[in-house]
Amino acid sequence: MHATHKGLWAVHSAVFLFGLTALFSKLIALTALEITLLRSLFAVLALWVVLRWQREPLGLQTSRDYSVVLLLGVLLAGHWVTYFHAMQVSSIAVGVIALYTFPVMTVFLEPLFHGERARFFDILSALAVLFGIYLLVPEFSMDDTTTQGVMWGMLSALLFSLRNIIQGRYFSAYSAKHALFYQILITIIVLLPFGAQVVPEVNIGQWSQLLLLGVVFTALPHTLFAFSLLNFKAKTASLVACLQVVYATLFAALLLGELPAMTTVIGGVIVVGAAIFETYMAGRRR
Repeated sequence: MHATHKGLWAVHSAVFLFGLTALFSKLIALTALEITLLRSLFAVLALWVVLRWQREPLGLQTSRDYSVVLLLGVLLAGHWVTYFHAMQVSSIAVGVIALYTFPVMTVFLEPLFHGERARFFDILSALAVLFGIYLLVPEFSMDDTTTQGVMWGMLSALLFSLRNIIQGRYFSAYSAKHALFYQILITIIVLLPFGAQVVPEVNIGQWSQLLLLGVVFTALPHTLFAFSLLNFKAKTASLVACLQVVYATLFAALLLGELPAMTTVIGGVIVVGAAIFETYMAGRRR
């Protein structure tokens, strides 16, 4: 198989698995924090095995890198917890769509690291995203579960965007697997004091689900996505990644009976359309 075809297969497989990942927020009867902590235990073990098998050195190059990865780990922990919580308080469709505001957030945050200004079309994308989010929210009240889901999802998007920018600027010397291994390790350390008490209460069925989530739906798709980046441009992989919204919404409807409202579908199309546009434009600028 040609390298490009392997990369395309890898990124589509990764995004397909990422779409299924969202279902675990509803299937596992634990809080978002507890799920994140326990999935991380299995994911970090799986990544350690892969790194050892590929004989990649585990150490970091400088003391500054340890400080950077500590911040990255905290951001990743916050991103995962708020993402799962968004889907738990509302619906999978709402949580995933709100998460995909991150490409537009990145466009506005990244210039702060370079001393640049946002472009005209970036502002139009942001306005489109705001309109899409407006369609998602039936009423702007924190008593409304959909509004809560959107707010938590956008917070998750903000943390994800910051993590991606900082990793790209200060931690790009390391492979995606290496970086993820350390970030998940920090996630475990950060969340352990708040979620360790649940361990004795987790039953065999839940441990099986968490093992599946940590290895097959966390470590594996991230590894596949990293592999795909070796074979074609990051822009292409990012555009394919937008299919995660479609997969997650479709699986939630088919397997959990979560049928999105028409306004949710329209809002999702607008948000994802803006995400695709910004990803495409970012690739052209580079």
